[in-house]
Amino acid sequence: MCVLLVMAVGSGCAAEPGQGGGAPKATGKTGASTSAAAPAHGQEPASPGRGERGDRKGGADGEQPDGNAGSRKEEGREKGRADARKDSGEEGGERPKGERGEGRERVGEKAAAGPAEALAAYAKRMKKIQAARAAAARRWGLRQTPLPPPPPPDEKPRITTRKGFEVDRHKGLPPVFTTVPTKQKVVFLTIDDGAEKDPKLLRMMSELRIPYSAFLSDYVVRDDYGYFGRMQDRGVSLHNHTLTHPYLPALSYAKQKAEICGQQARIEKRFGKRPRLFRPPYGSYNRDTLRAAKSCGVKAVPLWAAEAFPDHMEWREWDRDLHPGDIILTHFRGKAEWKGSMPDMIRNVMKVVTAKGYAVARLEDYV
Repeated sequence: MCVLLVMAVGSGCAAEPGQGGGAPKATGKTGASTSAAAPAHGQEPASPGRGERGDRKGGADGEQPDGNAGSRKEEGREKGRADARKDSGEEGGERPKGERGEGRERVGEKAAAGPAEALAAYAKRMKKIQAARAAAARRWGLRQTPLPPPPPPDEKPRITTRKGFEVDRHKGLPPVFTTVPTKQKVVFLTIDDGAEKDPKLLRMMSELRIPYSAFLSDYVVRDDYGYFGRMQDRGVSLHNHTLTHPYLPALSYAKQKAEICGQQARIEKRFGKRPRLFRPPYGSYNRDTLRAAKSCGVKAVPLWAAEAFPDHMEWREWDRDLHPGDIILTHFRGKAEWKGSMPDMIRNVMKVVTAKGYAVARLEDYV
C-alpha cells in the first residue's frame, strides 16, 4: 500500500546565449555554447503439524507399539492436524485442507495491522500539515494552497544528459539536464546567485513548506553568509554557481577550475557541506567546464525548463507548459531589479504550478 504526496532550475542568469529571450526551445546545443561574448546577468509456513514432528520423534525413540500401533499412529496424526489448525487460527477440525490457508491469511492481516496503523498516522499528520499550509497560503496571498508532494522515490532516477546538450567526448562527465525523469506531477524550484536577501522569503517558504534549492555565487553572498546559513537551517540545500559568475566558455580550463572548485571549497568552509550540484552562469558551458566541475566533486549539472519572474513565466519548451520533473529557475532579486519582491515571485510561480496540478518537490530527493 502506498500513498503519494507530491522546482525548477535557475542558472542565476538570463536566457542562454541564443535562447532568444525566453522564446520556446525544444532542442539545440544552446547549453554548450562556446561563444566568447557574455550575456547580461539577470536571471527519496505455518510450521509442519506437531503430529508430524511427533511421529518422527516416536520413531527415533524406538518405541514399538503393539497391535494397536496403527490406530495410535493415526490418532497422533489427527492430533497433529488439530494442533496445526489451532496454530493457524482455524477453530474446527472439519475444514478441508485447501482452506487451511485462510487461517494464515488472518494471521497475516493481524501482522499487517502495524503498517496500516502507521499509514493512518501518516495520513493524519499530512492532513494537519496541509491545513497549516492552507492557513499560510491565505496569509501570504496565494490564490490556491500549494499541493503536497508525494514521498520521495525509494531509488533516485538515473539522470542522463539531455539530447542536444552534450559536449564532445561527454562520456564520463556530469550529466546536463533540464528535467528529472519521473512520472509524478512534481516540479523543482531553484533560486540562483544570492543578490537579494529578503527575510520575508525565508518565512514565507518555511510557513508554506515549499522546498527549493539555492545555487550561490560567492561575490553576492559574502556580505551576508548568515542569511544563507539560516536558509540552510530551514532545510535548503546550497549548491555551486561559481565564485564570481563569469561566462565560463571564454575562460581557460585552469580559470574555470578556479571558479568552480573555489566555490566548492568556499561553500564547504562556510556551510559545512560540499555541493554535489553545479549550475554554470547563464547556462553556458563547454567540455572544460564539465571536466573542471567533475574534478572537484560535482555529480550533476541541472539547468532549467522554465524561468519565473514576479509578473510572468518564460519557457524553454515549444508548448510553453510544465511537464513532470521540470526544473524551474528564478533568482534572488528585489524591486530594484524586478517588477516585484521575492514573495511576489513566489506567489506568481505557485499560481502557475498549482493551477496546472503540480506540486513542488525537493530536488535533492531525486538527483
